Amino acid sequence: MPVEITRCPKCRGEMELGALVLRRHNWKWRSTEWMEGLLERSFWTGLKVGGRRRIPLRTNRCRECGFLESYAIKR
Repeated sequence: MPVEITRCPKCRGEMELGALVLRRHNWKWRSTEWMEGLLERSFWTGLKVGGRRRIPLRTNRCRECGFLESYAIKR
């Protein structure tokens, strides 16, 4: 369920709901995620992510100043 914030905590401008997305090298789009634990590098994949809990993020953006505020979505 998206977090609904109507006013920016920085400038009190109007906030709109959205998401941060990543474009991978194969032109596929993915939403960003929160991942538990500290990140560890992996030679083959860049980061070790196996077995970690991951939660999609939703992001609010201020229409006035551009401030972004992200939230992990409850499942």
